[in-house]
Amino acid sequence: MHIGARLRRLREEKGIGRVQAGTAIRGSASKMSRLELGRHGFKVRDVQDLLDLYGVDDAAERASLLELVRQSKEPGWWQAYGDVVPSWFEQYLGLEQSATAIRNYEVQYIPGLLQTRAYARAVIGLEYHDASDGLDRRLTVRMTRQEILYRTIAPATMWAIIDEAALRRPIGGPETMRGQLEHLIAVAEGMSNVNVQVLPFAAGGHLALGGPITIVRFAQHDLDDIIYLEQLTGARYPYGPEATRYQEVMDLLAIRASRPSRTAAFLKDLLAEF
Repeated sequence: MHIGARLRRLREEKGIGRVQAGTAIRGSASKMSRLELGRHGFKVRDVQDLLDLYGVDDAAERASLLELVRQSKEPGWWQAYGDVVPSWFEQYLGLEQSATAIRNYEVQYIPGLLQTRAYARAVIGLEYHDASDGLDRRLTVRMTRQEILYRTIAPATMWAIIDEAALRRPIGGPETMRGQLEHLIAVAEGMSNVNVQVLPFAAGGHLALGGPITIVRFAQHDLDDIIYLEQLTGARYPYGPEATRYQEVMDLLAIRASRPSRTAAFLKDLLAEF
């Protein structure tokens, strides 16, 4: 994605169309579109040809981009779990692990990055009730994902909006839910890089009732936010006007949800009911 964004900027600065750029790498305009959106891997030769077309002669800039191409081919830690990670989810894991900020709305479960081990085990057991062999490996993937919030250097920030329905659904039983609520209270009170809001039943109906929404942001300013919509057996990545609409919906949810400063008190009251 970073490579594609930089090459798109260089192309636009030269006033070169996607058709001409695609021809330079023995491809088409649609291939150039996929490359610039980060939805297709780059070959070193293609990047070299594009840099030649765009008149990039600076040795340091060329070396920087070519090094990114080489780095993009290195496997992520999650690829060692390919037997339990669906191919459609691998792309999102790469985005999540590169993120500087993540905004997330959940209606069914506690967000994966904020789940306790016991709660995550119960959720995975529900999702893969007919494939218990890989439960422990799936659990390892989910817990390893959370490390982005606890990095010593530049931990990712997270803004989570959790529907009250997810907080009241007794996944794993009362003891598991008590542990999960206690963890969320600790996060809300003790982690400066994580904000948690609750969308209470009192907020009434809203536009995101259909399912979870995740927005991923990156450090590079030339990269657009990525909208991720997870479904039962796949995922969607809306872009353009549709992506803008999901940004607006997330902003509205943040307005309608209780203030972050009220989260710990709400969770403590709820904890007393379990």
